[in-house]
Amino acid sequence: MPFIDSKVSVKISKEQETQLKERLGQAISLIPGKSENWLMAGFEDEYHLYFRGQDDEPMAFVEVRLFGGPDKGAFQKMTAEITKIFGEVLGIAPDHMYIKYSATMDWGWNGSNF
Repeated sequence: MPFIDSKVSVKISKEQETQLKERLGQAISLIPGKSENWLMAGFEDEYHLYFRGQDDEPMAFVEVRLFGGPDKGAFQKMTAEITKIFGEVLGIAPDHMYIKYSATMDWGWNGSNF
């Protein structure tokens, strides 16, 4: 039950969105027990972001939310892959990205909670 939500300062074309979705779908398996079959992804482009007081370079805030406990080793691998994906697809430099992880045991789906 992972959800990857991204806010980026650049415009995302439909082709780029498809690439992001597909590559994040593959990357989520870096976290044990997670797969594309349960992945929900959201993309918000042309989001007004400022970093170091500036907005003149492409940047991103990506949040990975998931059911279960934290796995810092897996999160480290996931950060490297998300950084690579957003860099290759959207041209966002690694030092202009924040990636946040939230793990919870409280997750609902299909009218009830796990």
